[in-house]
Amino acid sequence: MLSTGLLSKLDSLEKRLDDLNRRLMEPAVSHDRELLRKLSRERADLQPIVEHHRDHRKLEQQLDETRRLLRDEDPEIRALAQQELKNLEQEQQDLEQKLRRLLLPSDPADEKNIFLEIRAGTGGAEAALFAGLLLRMYTRYAERRNWETEIIHSQLSELDGYREVILRVIGRGAYSMLKFESGGHRVQRVPVTEAQGRIHTSTCTVAVLPEAEAPGEVEFNPGDLQIDTFRASGAGGQHVNKTDSAVRVTHQPSGLVVECQEERSQHKNKARALSLLRARLLDAERRRHAAERAAQRHRLAGSGERSERIRTYNFPQGRVTEHRIHLTLHQLQQVLDGALEELIQPLINEHQVEQLASLADA
Repeated sequence: MLSTGLLSKLDSLEKRLDDLNRRLMEPAVSHDRELLRKLSRERADLQPIVEHHRDHRKLEQQLDETRRLLRDEDPEIRALAQQELKNLEQEQQDLEQKLRRLLLPSDPADEKNIFLEIRAGTGGAEAALFAGLLLRMYTRYAERRNWETEIIHSQLSELDGYREVILRVIGRGAYSMLKFESGGHRVQRVPVTEAQGRIHTSTCTVAVLPEAEAPGEVEFNPGDLQIDTFRASGAGGQHVNKTDSAVRVTHQPSGLVVECQEERSQHKNKARALSLLRARLLDAERRRHAAERAAQRHRLAGSGERSERIRTYNFPQGRVTEHRIHLTLHQLQQVLDGALEELIQPLINEHQVEQLASLADA
């Protein structure tokens, strides 16, 4: 059954939809393109919720009528009413579940592009090779979804791995699908440099940051920025610039430092570095708000700390273990080739279950 609080909220949303329909008929609104777009989008969001709410109200009336038939003198009518009641109660349960899902709070960052940062942790050269493996995995996953990718910053290791690499992923819903990838990733395998055939454990950390859509979304004082230029460096046969095209930006109030040297143009590197800085500042602000909300609830609801071990890739056994939801898949190679759907969707489902539990308590 829906709580009194949820029913009251649904009633208020129905009134808001009626108000939107009236306002969208006003000439003043039709001549204001930005306001018209805003109100139309809100109406589109509310329409399915209100329609389900009205269906729920009709269903409640049918249930009341059917329950009255259970007291009828005719035993055949009572038997038919009993079966009808069973069907209606199941329909009611399904409809209420749909309504709860429609009422789940949406993350405004879900549709945004992302910066995906991978950093080698413990394990030396093997950790750097693992970082390259993760980069390939996420790039392949993006290709499966027809998203674009571009490397913003990278630091190569001696064996063609990465000490650090930052990938920009451009595609609708990129953050919604990859936001649960933040955390500690662990690999267990025999390194190519291991003569004794012993299994080693190495780690990488992954951070997924939603991209700030516009400079005004994250404000900072240009006077707080220290911008340094230097020559881009590479490993092996990689191109090395002869001009100071690489850019390092330091946000002095927060101490955040970002670098970009993938482009040969200093102007492009600076623009990319500032975009990444905005994403990191936005992420820091989001995490601060999340921590405040968690403190108010006296618990940490899915901490998502980046130091937390979230997943293990075990090569000898050909398995991937997602520790947060106790899920093990014996599909290691498929996952590394970008088939992440069977890991990502259960994480999204688990998050929705937690949200529904919070909603039920409201």
